Amino acid sequence: MAAAHAAGALLSLPAVTPTAIREVAFHSARSALSRPIADATHAIPGIRFVVARIVLENGIVGESHLLSFHYSPHAIAGACRDMEAFLRGRDAADTAGVIRDWETESEYFGHAGINRWALGLANLAMWDAIGRTRGEPVWRMLGGEARPVPVYGSGGWLSYSDAELVDEVRGYAKRGFAAVKVKVGSREKGRDLERLARVLDAVGPNVRVMMDANQGLSVEAALALAREARRFGIAWFEEPIDHADFDGYAEVREGAGIPIAMGEREYDLVALRELARRGAIDLWQPDLLRLGSVEAWRASAALAQAHAIPVLPHYYRDYDVPLLCTVPNGAGAESFDWIDAIVDRPLRVEGGFAYPRDEPGWGFAIRDDALSPLVR
Repeated sequence: MAAAHAAGALLSLPAVTPTAIREVAFHSARSALSRPIADATHAIPGIRFVVARIVLENGIVGESHLLSFHYSPHAIAGACRDMEAFLRGRDAADTAGVIRDWETESEYFGHAGINRWALGLANLAMWDAIGRTRGEPVWRMLGGEARPVPVYGSGGWLSYSDAELVDEVRGYAKRGFAAVKVKVGSREKGRDLERLARVLDAVGPNVRVMMDANQGLSVEAALALAREARRFGIAWFEEPIDHADFDGYAEVREGAGIPIAMGEREYDLVALRELARRGAIDLWQPDLLRLGSVEAWRASAALAQAHAIPVLPHYYRDYDVPLLCTVPNGAGAESFDWIDAIVDRPLRVEGGFAYPRDEPGWGFAIRDDALSPLVR
């Protein structure tokens, strides 16, 4: 009787969902192109990533990565350890539930910051795993249509010598890129204009040039530089001032005579809403990992669309290209080659366009031999 009762109890146990998350692990990876770089506000010793891997009960593996550089390695590792425990047993298909519950869990220490990065890693890995389970790329799961996405060559670091700067932008032009971006905010008087002139001379009249101050200027300095740079036909001026100075952005946009772009520092839609209300932004540049999910990225694109603002995301080309295929106001993507040498299937980038992968999920993974333990 007891044996029969025990057998009945076992039979009544809930079945394990095939898409439940069985294993969670985080790793570090270093770009094969890693070297010291600097912009107007940061000196960066090398290019590193945090990589998330989840394994579902059905054996499918999902993966994601964030660009971490050298910042707060113990803090992000701690958030990842918390996320490990939180994710195990969750259904990878329930991205909305994970977002909701993690936001509740994170409220005490704040939604913006390190815990949002951990959520982004989890969310992207879940989308990857479900796409692989269904045999579909993420862009198709979201009802998008594959198309070539314009990309621009990014870099132009202030730490470059003139020769390095010219070599980089010429390389982009030779590869068919129709636009390149250069850092500004040098403390040396006249240096920004000198560098812009060198870039324009190197790439010729058929390549657009943009400039990015990484929040390194005051309103007055941004306006002075913009007025001087107008003669170069600069396509847009990115992050001229502190990202939270909404009134300052309105002043810069009114007086610069150059389209204004920003968005990469934002963990929510407050800045976009405030800048749109002031008519202070021309291009929205969401950062997928800071916003923390595919869902939040697409919500930001929808808000931008409501204000007739094009979307041109920050950094995460290999995720952004497929996502741009799912929104009507995608203008293009930023292109770095930093992960190409450490992934199994580099994104196809030809003639100034990137082509979304047809493979399931995000369609690529960072190679095992590029992974190392996350700092503990």
